[in-house]
Amino acid sequence: MGPLPAVLDRARDRIPPLSAGDEPGPWVDLHVHSTASDGAHDPADVVRRAAALGLAAVALTDHDTLAGLPAAFAAGAEAGIRVIGGCEFSVAAPWGWGELHVIGYFLTPELAPLEGFLARCRADRARRGAEMVERLRELGLTVTLDDLQEEARGGAIGRPHVARALVRRGLVRDQQAAFDRYLGWGRPGFVEKRLPPFREVAELVHRAGGVVSAAHLKERGTRAVLAQLQSEGLDAVETRHPTHDAEVRARLTDLARELGLLRTGGSDWHGDEAGMDPSARLGGQRVPFRWLEDLERSRPVAGEPSATGAD
Repeated sequence: MGPLPAVLDRARDRIPPLSAGDEPGPWVDLHVHSTASDGAHDPADVVRRAAALGLAAVALTDHDTLAGLPAAFAAGAEAGIRVIGGCEFSVAAPWGWGELHVIGYFLTPELAPLEGFLARCRADRARRGAEMVERLRELGLTVTLDDLQEEARGGAIGRPHVARALVRRGLVRDQQAAFDRYLGWGRPGFVEKRLPPFREVAELVHRAGGVVSAAHLKERGTRAVLAQLQSEGLDAVETRHPTHDAEVRARLTDLARELGLLRTGGSDWHGDEAGMDPSARLGGQRVPFRWLEDLERSRPVAGEPSATGAD
């Protein structure tokens, strides 16, 4: 295999040095995004960047779509890095406290029942995006549906695309300002998603031979929440994420061990931004390769009912 393309400045994008509690490599990143949803780089480029950083594996986990996986798999074969097919789903959170994100791993794009479900999710994303644009226009902001579609470039539409359209139009300083003023929960441009129950997503992923992890739970990752989700099919919990400080990581790790849940982690990388914390860069979470091995050993047989109670 020949040398990889010069896809990044290694001095800037290198994986951060080891810190207390980190294991020696090899490492993986099990939570990254591409232009198939709301990331800044196309799937092949994401994979090449992961390979150039020396990661042993990367999971492409775009929102509500598997469309980026064929290009990611091909790039992984060329670059010599394992690519895990994933997807980040939005589901109704327990006890009505809003939206929960979960990640399915070991998925492939030819899964008809799952793809049918995801097509409905993407249609709702398009509906939501159009409603957000309309609300913003009612506020006097000159953003259009064409602007949103240009930002999405055919990918699954999300709020970051609306934020980027506002930035491009010069209506806000940056994406964070767009969320703070218009697009965050309770702000005048915010529109809710129609969220499926967690049990439905867990069952679809298990029947496809995949496993399910709860993503970036932060302070909401309590024993009661994890136990309820586990009773409905949860296999793992994302303990390592840029929004998890040392205390949250330790608490979620203890709960995972107590409940018998596997652990996952990743950067949730969408692309580099000025001033970004190194832990949020691609590969910045120091996730051990053995965690991926544990996930793979736990996979159900595709097409069989789940053994976790999700039936």
